[in-house]
Amino acid sequence: MRLAKKTALITGGNSGIGLATARLFLAEGARVAITGRNRKTLDAAVAELGHDVLAIQADVTDIEATERAVAKAIEKFGKLDIVFANAGIPGATPVGETSLAAFEEIIRTNLTAVFFTVQAAAAHLNPGASIILNGSVHAVMGVPGYSAYAATKAGVRAMTRNLASEFAPRAIRVNQVTPGGTKTPIWSGRAPTREAMAALEKTLSGMTALGRMGEAEEIAKAALYLASDEASFVTGTEIVVDGGATGAPIGAPVYRMAAGQ
Repeated sequence: MRLAKKTALITGGNSGIGLATARLFLAEGARVAITGRNRKTLDAAVAELGHDVLAIQADVTDIEATERAVAKAIEKFGKLDIVFANAGIPGATPVGETSLAAFEEIIRTNLTAVFFTVQAAAAHLNPGASIILNGSVHAVMGVPGYSAYAATKAGVRAMTRNLASEFAPRAIRVNQVTPGGTKTPIWSGRAPTREAMAALEKTLSGMTALGRMGEAEEIAKAALYLASDEASFVTGTEIVVDGGATGAPIGAPVYRMAAGQ
């Protein structure tokens, strides 16, 4: 098992990529604590993952709640080997239609809370631990109407490298997974029905070189590599898991159709 005797904390571990990662980490031998804002989805996660997982209700934008969550994980499992700062929210912020409160909520959740999650865990990390941040291809794609979300993910991308330097003296690695369009509940606001989701999936698949959306489990596998000793000489970098959306965009089906291929 690749994570035997390791302890992991995953924020936003009650759904989507966080839940898939918790499932995989447990299967690889880790002791896992997850956090989430929603008690109902936390309980559902425990029902799926088993009572060996520690589920803690906490909003990552509440710094004291995050510190308490870390303390509970330490009390249950001991010092941490893995921190996956995964929690985040979506949100469009088009110019002329965005309130300050909406803009700042995205910044607080997707950027500020990431830093304070790492800060809360910092004193409790074992030497050689792995910190993983969750980014997004939005950091580089220039999607109209998503300035706040993209800014947070660009900030996380920069933070990954800064933190890698800061934690290097303790032999603690800091890296990032960078998902593209992935099938998770994050799309529910934009596509609230099955039909709407099918249409959105068709659109996003056409813009991806491999011609489909990603699965949460595929992002989790990248996180597993970064969490494991197999990545013992990997720090300050990101693994992009986007089906070629950013690395090979002209390979996407929409361009093939335009070229008559």
